[in-house]
Amino acid sequence: MSSIEQISPIRPIRRISRISSQDTVDFIDDARLTALTAGPPPDPARVREVIAKSLAKQALSVEETALLVCADAPALVEEVFEAARTLKRTVYGNRIVLFAPLYIGNYCVNDCAYCGFHRSNLDAVRRTLSEAEIRQQVEALEDKGHKRLILVFGEHPRYSPQFMADTVRLVYSIRNGHGSVRRVNINAAPLDIEGYRTVKAAGIGTYQIFQETYHHPTYARMHKAGTPKGDYLWRLNGLSRAFEAGCDDMGIGALFGLYDWRFEVLGLVAHALHLQKTYNVGPHTISFPRLRPASGVNLRTGYEVSDADFKRVIAILRLAVPYTGLILTAREPAALRREVMSFGVSQIDAGSRIELGGYTEAGDAQARDREQFELGDLRPLDAVMRELLDDGYVPSFCTACYRLGRTGEHFMEFAIPGFIKRFCTPNALSTLTEYLVDYAPEETRVAGEKRIAEELAQLPDGSLKRQLIERLERIRTTEDRDLYF
Repeated sequence: MSSIEQISPIRPIRRISRISSQDTVDFIDDARLTALTAGPPPDPARVREVIAKSLAKQALSVEETALLVCADAPALVEEVFEAARTLKRTVYGNRIVLFAPLYIGNYCVNDCAYCGFHRSNLDAVRRTLSEAEIRQQVEALEDKGHKRLILVFGEHPRYSPQFMADTVRLVYSIRNGHGSVRRVNINAAPLDIEGYRTVKAAGIGTYQIFQETYHHPTYARMHKAGTPKGDYLWRLNGLSRAFEAGCDDMGIGALFGLYDWRFEVLGLVAHALHLQKTYNVGPHTISFPRLRPASGVNLRTGYEVSDADFKRVIAILRLAVPYTGLILTAREPAALRREVMSFGVSQIDAGSRIELGGYTEAGDAQARDREQFELGDLRPLDAVMRELLDDGYVPSFCTACYRLGRTGEHFMEFAIPGFIKRFCTPNALSTLTEYLVDYAPEETRVAGEKRIAEELAQLPDGSLKRQLIERLERIRTTEDRDLYF
């Protein structure tokens, strides 16, 4: 039995109203974006002007981003890489935020050509976690040290807004020793305004919707007509309805490999700029996963993205949207993830299993019939933590901004001038200390304390530093946890 009845025993399944937002517009102009990617090689001097604008922490226009996309000369590509590294250090420092995905259910009414959960895949094992199973998964994640989860739901009437809200509340309620989940994000189908209000009331963090591809003809080929996902504009304007419902923390993304990567980069930037112009808040995060093998999928598009071009995707996005978080997922192999971390990535998942029930039931091998796609990095959380520390990063489980109301426009008020680093570094060090004390093996503890000492030495003397040192000592010597600025 699914947890629909267990979590919401008296509530009927509410079907999503297909009445669109009053501000629904199609802000993706295929002809314009295609023309911008098909021009001659840009003047190197103009490319360098665009890079300089980005390094001044100004968002780029679609046209300016197109110059970076079309700058194929090896020397210019390397300048883009170096600029992205510089901007990453300037805006985000050396912090990397960690999270884990938790798949709640994989029933789906869509038939997407690239997804292992598509409805016509008879090999897929369909399942919705019960309340007891959700508890088991969350406790297993907490046992490893996770504090931030993204819950993933198939698009199906049984995964109603009320079901999602009840699931979010359940996850927040689960405590296991020092373990607790402090931020729950959502990856699910677009909702109507009433639906967004329902899930917002549960205290969600980011609501994430991938457009998959911004190219209209490709979108139509990948998503069958007559399915909910076949409606391009309903999906494109999904986050606009979320803003109208009072949500202000959004994530966008495209699945790279469905169409030309150059076009998709411009589509993401156009989407970010539309949200910024319309609601005065751009997306909190952008995701850029690549196609991966999946159960029941035999898709060859001709637009598969090479590692070399994937690096350009990350670097260009970093320069185009300086204050937007970039998420690099475990779809990618460990070695590549390590290499591109410096190009602008600010969030990664770690210790991920995407089979339903995978955190307690999965073995070393992946079960393709139970997952949406194959992962490229199955390393446990601590292995990723240790590598980040060895490479000079500060792994962070910080959730302070969301919980203190520093989201949406308020977040940008702090982030754009660079003041957010005042809070992020201390909060990262606090959550890292929690991990070292409560979960880390000895070798990771030693590496982590060394990194903390190095970071403290770089902080200016003053009351904030004194408060931070006092809080870190409280975490090490008492039961006090969740101390944040």
